[in-house]
Amino acid sequence: MNDLPLGVAVDPAPRPLPQRLVHRGRAVALEPLAEAHVDQLWAAAEGAEASWTYLRYGPFADRAAMAEQVAALAARADQPFWAVRPAASGRAEGWLSLCDIYPADAAIEIGSIWFSGQLQRTRAATEAVFLLLRHAFDDLGYARLVWRCQALNAASRRAAERYGFVFEGIWRAGAIVKGFQRDVAWHSMLAEEWPQHRAALEAWLAEANFHADGTPVASLDALRRRWRCIANMY
Repeated sequence: MNDLPLGVAVDPAPRPLPQRLVHRGRAVALEPLAEAHVDQLWAAAEGAEASWTYLRYGPFADRAAMAEQVAALAARADQPFWAVRPAASGRAEGWLSLCDIYPADAAIEIGSIWFSGQLQRTRAATEAVFLLLRHAFDDLGYARLVWRCQALNAASRRAAERYGFVFEGIWRAGAIVKGFQRDVAWHSMLAEEWPQHRAALEAWLAEANFHADGTPVASLDALRRRWRCIANMY
């Protein structure tokens, strides 16, 4: 008999691949990225050169260069991209994707996120990420979801912590981006952790959590602590 440790027994069936479907929330809609979004994305990118610092592409010299990149991203067979269309503006103002998908290991990543200046730190931005988290865990049944970013990208690392991802460590010299050697920071969220984070995100996104001027009543971190206390009571 094999007495060596084997880990936790799980359903070994491969998880489904994500499809290019529209996802709708209260504050945002995610639409499969397409050439039709380029004009609005190009307008959103005006004056936002710094927003491309930690991505492998951008900023773009002109609309044609952005259109070429959007076409390349939209054509990736194994990495579906979505344009982010906030309800407040009705215009596409960024994009994000599901990538590094391993159906046999029930592991998937949310990444290649570009949010324009007007989209960053908004209710729509939070809901855009939430919609893909929910899709990966609840609809597709993945067990592990990764948030990976360059270690110098402080804003992305703060975002990972805010959503509830657990920091796993640094891959030293893990990437070369635009001619610079970069360390890579890894974060993850597991399926058993998701219900608590989902409850906190749903509470934060609820209409009751926003003042008339659009500012939130309670922070996501405060709501997560509240749900953690409730969960510990049972």
